[in-house]
Amino acid sequence: MKFDATTSAVVTGGASGLGQASAEALAAAGAKVAIFDINEEKGTAVAKAIGGIFCKVDINSEQSVVDGYAKARAAHGQERILVHCAMTSRRGKTLAFDKASNKLKRLSTEDYEAGVQGVLVASYRLAAHAAEGMATLEPLEDGERGVIILTASVAAQDGQIGQVIYGSAKAGVNGLVLPMARDLSDIGIRVNSIMPGIFATPLMLGATPKVLESLSASVPFPKRLGKPEEFGSLALEIARNSYFNGQCVRLDGAIRMTPR
Repeated sequence: MKFDATTSAVVTGGASGLGQASAEALAAAGAKVAIFDINEEKGTAVAKAIGGIFCKVDINSEQSVVDGYAKARAAHGQERILVHCAMTSRRGKTLAFDKASNKLKRLSTEDYEAGVQGVLVASYRLAAHAAEGMATLEPLEDGERGVIILTASVAAQDGQIGQVIYGSAKAGVNGLVLPMARDLSDIGIRVNSIMPGIFATPLMLGATPKVLESLSASVPFPKRLGKPEEFGSLALEIARNSYFNGQCVRLDGAIRMTPR
């Protein structure tokens, strides 16, 4: 996809981390970027810095997402690019020892459902609404109308102990990619996902220096955490390269996660 003055993008989770890096990369390439996030202060600051617009959006609310797209499209026109980085999830083992009851306790179905809603269902919600809008656009070269980039995780393939929610939900995100790409192929909308490994996001950088050192050492090469701008660079390349379709791409320094 060639960018021009009319190219617009939506980036969820754009107030920080991988989303912010993606928003910055797209804006630097000439796209008009709308940031969807719940953090109004940080999201507004990032949007101002890149000449974009901030939309306060709760990805778990259908109406909030609909309203966010309406605001973004009113300001920038229909988006041709969606980069979906935002998520909510929960953590826990399928069965874990509970000291209070002195027995094994099951991870609740409600916790599992909440994680799936925040990762998998939200990914479908953002992608499907974007696709509906993209379908109204005039086609570009090769009949392309837009591109959807979802964020999975290496946990989709290497889910660790305690990641039964996160790992299976992120695997579900990868599972969306090919059938959705095929669903939308006649319309000219591409669908891909990125599976980041261990990245230096604000959440990860909250760990102790010892933990960060250990995590860095676990990466074959380069022996460090991924930089958010490296994620942003890949998101930009997927948007630009029209032959990139139906792919789930690891970005992880060749790491393969151990069980724990």
